Amino acid sequence: MPRRPRHAPSVQPPGHDELWGRLEQLLPVLRERAAHCEELRRMPEETLRDFHDTGLFRMQQPRRVGGSELDFVAVVTFGALAARACGSSAWNLVNLGAHHLLLGMFPPKVQDEVWGASPDTLVASSFIFPAGRARPVNGGYLLSGRWPFSSGVDPSDWDMLAGLVTVAEGTPPEQRVFMLHRSQYQIIDTWFAGGLRGTGSKDVEVKEQFVPEHRTLAVADTKGGPTPGSAVNPGPLFQVPVFALFPYMLSGVALGIAESMIDDYAAGTSGKAGRMTASRIAEIQSTQIRLGEATALARASRLAQVSNCEEAQRAIASGVVPDLKTKVRYRLEGAYAVDWAVRAVDAVFGLSGAGGLYESGHTARAFRDAHAVRQHFSFNTDVAGTTYGRVALGLGCDNPAL
Repeated sequence: MPRRPRHAPSVQPPGHDELWGRLEQLLPVLRERAAHCEELRRMPEETLRDFHDTGLFRMQQPRRVGGSELDFVAVVTFGALAARACGSSAWNLVNLGAHHLLLGMFPPKVQDEVWGASPDTLVASSFIFPAGRARPVNGGYLLSGRWPFSSGVDPSDWDMLAGLVTVAEGTPPEQRVFMLHRSQYQIIDTWFAGGLRGTGSKDVEVKEQFVPEHRTLAVADTKGGPTPGSAVNPGPLFQVPVFALFPYMLSGVALGIAESMIDDYAAGTSGKAGRMTASRIAEIQSTQIRLGEATALARASRLAQVSNCEEAQRAIASGVVPDLKTKVRYRLEGAYAVDWAVRAVDAVFGLSGAGGLYESGHTARAFRDAHAVRQHFSFNTDVAGTTYGRVALGLGCDNPAL
């Protein structure tokens, strides 16, 4: 694939405030394109180009290859900002952007293979470990499987696919992530979905493909502290316990949808009268209560997400790896943060009445997208609660990735 255009070159890559301003400027066009994004079932080419040209896709790419290497929390805050305009575009922005962070943890050789061809290269993923089976061979692994939900796979040249490696009979399989070039997998168009329709989260299938050792990353090397990529990317961003923080790579999308719905409703209701009663809606006490409830839920969601991401990176920067109980708390609170955000969405959707059903508006799409976010396995509060409860009660962790 040809090298994609970038923002005007500068001595330094854009910092946080510059990237934030660029994303804010894109919000009106992202919202304007949201319906078309749904119709396409993938990102519009114009949006793809905008995210490339502004450097937003590279916000967490290592500085050594021209990325901005923003702190981990940016995946939440930038995702929330973009989701105010379009949930699907926000999902793809932070998902594909975070893969630069993950690639920075891989062995340097594959980093050079990918970013050497173009630092703008996009990498999709599917982190469903049981979907892939691998066996060791000389110099690497033979991988086969079929993975669902590979968001943003169409414009990506590579895919990170999780799999289980058979080590020896009678021993648990090893969890490992494999980098495959586009020529090694087939994209299967299965993405006909009720929400996040524009993410292009299609299936990919791999049949007996050789993956050299240097294009793989053992999950055991991602639990906090130096990773194989730390030899060239020594910053704390590439040493965070990534699977403990995995929910936060996407949780900001639900938050941004909730915050946008709250703000839009408040701005559009202050002088509005009900169609059936002609009463001023803002003066109805239940309206005030529900809006307050939604605001509190969204605020709690934001505080949990931001504080946990900052806490984790701060610990790593000081040389401390979060202990297991802290890691499972991160997973727990990441799941509940999305639950709180979606509950806020539900409260505002209820206030919107029948008018919120119209596809011509933003509300129905926002409702669908928020509920689609919550369907992600990382946001299952029962699963996260069970894992936390087991650890807190001394029964042992049931999530080997932590």
